Amino acid sequence: MSRLGAAIVLLAIVAALFGPAVARFDPAAQQLDQRLDGPSATHWFGLDELGRDIFARVLAGARISLLVGIVVVSISSVVGTLLGSIAGYFGGVVDESISRIIDILLAFPGLLLAIALVAVLGPSLTNVVVALSLIGWVGYARLVRGQVLRAREFEFVQAARALGAATPRILAQHVIPTALPAVTVQATLGMGGAILAEAALSFLGLGVQPPTPSWGTMLNGGRTHLLDAPHLTIFPGLAIAFLVLGFNFLGDGLRDALDPVTRVRAG
Repeated sequence: MSRLGAAIVLLAIVAALFGPAVARFDPAAQQLDQRLDGPSATHWFGLDELGRDIFARVLAGARISLLVGIVVVSISSVVGTLLGSIAGYFGGVVDESISRIIDILLAFPGLLLAIALVAVLGPSLTNVVVALSLIGWVGYARLVRGQVLRAREFEFVQAARALGAATPRILAQHVIPTALPAVTVQATLGMGGAILAEAALSFLGLGVQPPTPSWGTMLNGGRTHLLDAPHLTIFPGLAIAFLVLGFNFLGDGLRDALDPVTRVRAG
């Protein structure tokens, strides 16, 4: 399954990088006389309510989805790793303060909190990234904190501390690297979650604004034509489902590959 996930992700990346450049139609070009036409040899995914080529818009929407996923996961993983490392290594009041913040944020459903933040900040792609990053670091911080609590008792960490190594050096060279495999798996799975969250916010009108192609806005535009033109929702819906599934398959494969217990059993 991990190979299938990697293939889906790779296909999405290629589509995002090169798809819009080689697409036969401009994703913003309108052909009103053919609006809502179904899939054909000319328009593989059909046309939407404004006569725009859905295949070209799906390819362009892949850029938005992957961009949001990469930026959100990058910010969340870096912030979460730093705060989780600090909390787990120092303990005491520092750990208690950061842990309480984590508990407070985890008490709210992530998507509802993101909706509230975007509603306050205003609908835009930038604000979607900000909102998802503000809530996304929590999972990484909790994960890394647990890893660091275990790693700080390792003999080589104790030896580095006894030799007088500076705390930033101990964290950077000895403690944080022990958590990187778990963070890598979490980041891969988090890509799917960020893509799904962006699509949900855009579907609600809080994310990417028209006419910029986004899978979420395409779903929103097609919901009023479920009976007479179902292709408006089928193809962007499938794109979201397959890409999220691909990242989940890839994350599961990485978890099995990086888990020493799984490697021992496989051997």
